[in-house]
Amino acid sequence: MDRIDEVSVVVPVYNSELTLRPLLERLRTVHTSLGLRHEVILVNDGSRDGSWRQIEALADAFPEMRGIDLMRNYGQHNALLCGIRAARFNVIVTLDDDLQNPPEEITRLLAKLAEGYDVVYGTPATARHGPFRNSASWLTKLVLQEAMGAASAGSVSSYRAFRTRVRDAFTHYSSPNVSIDVLLTWGTNRFDSVPVRHDSRTEGTSNYTFMKLVSHAFSLVTGFSLLPLQVATFAGFTFTLVGIGVFLFVLLNYLIRDATVPGFTFLACIIAIFSGVQLFALGVMGEYLARIHFRTMERPVYLVREQITDGSEVPDAKSTGRGAVRSPNLGQ
Repeated sequence: MDRIDEVSVVVPVYNSELTLRPLLERLRTVHTSLGLRHEVILVNDGSRDGSWRQIEALADAFPEMRGIDLMRNYGQHNALLCGIRAARFNVIVTLDDDLQNPPEEITRLLAKLAEGYDVVYGTPATARHGPFRNSASWLTKLVLQEAMGAASAGSVSSYRAFRTRVRDAFTHYSSPNVSIDVLLTWGTNRFDSVPVRHDSRTEGTSNYTFMKLVSHAFSLVTGFSLLPLQVATFAGFTFTLVGIGVFLFVLLNYLIRDATVPGFTFLACIIAIFSGVQLFALGVMGEYLARIHFRTMERPVYLVREQITDGSEVPDAKSTGRGAVRSPNLGQ
């Protein structure tokens, strides 16, 4: 088993000022009990409450904490990418800021990681979400199964531990559409998962609605998979066969019975079906073209407004347009 003696914890923060202090306290307790050298990187993803002020206030009490304030809300995975690039230790743990991922379960993740895996997910034994949220999460995991091409997709969660060297596979990734789980598959196929406790939310409400998760799933499948194009190709091929079948039916009906297929309804339905398939295929191709267009625009993955390192606030003027943080404090 590999020995793990240092950990970087990355937490994307959005409207969570009330949970940050207890989160840091529990993380300190866990790492102290394990005898681990650790740092906690809080990435404020354009929070609308006082989350960044709270991070500033906590800097003196928690010197192991580092804060990064993004210019606006870029999304959870973009904020995670920022924190992952900033991590300095050889193992990274990511978890949510709402305390639904109990920090005490980090012990289980690290124990499984030490068995020789590169990525370990903490899969909730019982998810504390409503039926619509659970349905949307199931859909997202189904899409991830295709996008990741890995059996571990069904165990994916925001609670994960992985070896920092895996991030070398996506060092130069610059698209604004980010999926950390897909990017991890670019670097390794040694995945596993462990069941972990999933607590109820004590403060605030979830920022992931049913529609946001569905939108995220659609973004995943068009951003990291050829499945929609393959579906469009299959549909086009299938309806081409249908069209040939209809043509043969009409031709044989004319040759054998000297009659034509009567009625406007039949013709209108055939035209509507084929037009719909064509528009569907064009729409899918349009989605891919749009993503190519956005890549050529070089929209930033994220931009950093300022950082807090070792208890001191440092304005950031070195974040590039591609989101690679080049300040010596953050170590790429």
